[in-house]
Amino acid sequence: MKNLPHYFIAIPIPLTLKDMFYDWQNELRQKLSYKQWPTKHDLHITLKFLGSVNETTLQALQTQLTKLEDFHPFKLNVGEVGTFGNPKSPRVLWAGVENNEFLTLLQEKVEECSSKEGFNKEQRNYHPHITLAKKWKGSTLDNSELTDMKKKYIDTIHTFTVDKVVIYQIHPTQVPKYEIVSRYLLKGGFEDGTIN
Repeated sequence: MKNLPHYFIAIPIPLTLKDMFYDWQNELRQKLSYKQWPTKHDLHITLKFLGSVNETTLQALQTQLTKLEDFHPFKLNVGEVGTFGNPKSPRVLWAGVENNEFLTLLQEKVEECSSKEGFNKEQRNYHPHITLAKKWKGSTLDNSELTDMKKKYIDTIHTFTVDKVVIYQIHPTQVPKYEIVSRYLLKGGFEDGTIN
C-alpha cells in the first residue's frame, strides 16, 4: 500500500518577509549548527499539522475550511529570534509571531473544522512561530552565546496582513518541500495570483 501524503494548514508569509528571514538564516548559520535550514520558499506559520490524509478526508476537510473565509484579514507582528528546547542545544530556532486575539480565533476555528473530520485536537498550547532551523547537530552552547545572538534581532519587528490560509502538501524529497493544494481568502482578502 502506497504511503499517504502528509499535509498541514498554515498562514503563508509575504515574499519580503521570506527574504528578510532568509538573510537571518544566513547570518545565524555561521554561528549555529543545525541539520535542517528550511528553504526561503517553505517559510510559513503553522496553524495545524495534519499528518497523513487520504483523498476522501482531505476533500471533506477542504469543504469544512471554507468557513475560514468568514474571517476578516488582520495585522500580525513577526520578528525576534527564539528557540525551543535546551538552550545549550536548542532543537528548533524560530522567528517569533505575535499571538493576538485574531490569530487565536483563527487557529481555534482551524482546530474545530479539523476535529469535525476526525483529526485529534492539539493538546499543547498554541505557540505560533516561523521555523528558521531545526535538528541541532553541533556542540553545546555557552549560556551567553544564544543570548548574545538573539540581541541583534530583539527589536526587529515587522507587520503584515494575514489575508489567506492554505493547506500545504509535504514533498519530503523536493525543494521547495511544501506545495499549496488549497487556498482560503479571508473576507475582503485579495488574491494577487502569487504563491507566498
